[in-house]
Amino acid sequence: MTTPKKEADVRFKKFGTVSFTDTTKVNDFIDHLEAGKVTGTLCKKCNRRFFPPRADCCDCLSSDMEWFEVSGTGRLVSYSRLEYAPRGFDGDLPYAIALLDYGDFKVFGRIAADIPLEEMEIGMSMKAVSNVLPNGQLNYVFQKAE
Repeated sequence: MTTPKKEADVRFKKFGTVSFTDTTKVNDFIDHLEAGKVTGTLCKKCNRRFFPPRADCCDCLSSDMEWFEVSGTGRLVSYSRLEYAPRGFDGDLPYAIALLDYGDFKVFGRIAADIPLEEMEIGMSMKAVSNVLPNGQLNYVFQKAE
């Protein structure tokens, strides 16, 4: 008698311009992006927040995690315009990356393509939003907070 083969959970291959990872312990991140939510994980034992999401806490080594929505606004800490990119991202050039500080955690990602860098100011309020790329892949971008 043969054992039925378990199907791999490959939802994560939907993430990003180029996905280098098919599967991860935090594949629910993709379901949340599809629902229009950017999420991280919270350790239920020590309350440390993680973004990108993690399945295990590096502080207390617990795997008892829950999802939280990255909502509200973060403060722009740093940004940079990229003129050169890794293979697979060269068609996106130029683009800008940034770091937002949400207080208990930070989020690294891209600035929405429609925001001119001339309008960027360190300390300004921005928000992370779910985004669907032209090829159907999912990611998140930073937009100005209104």
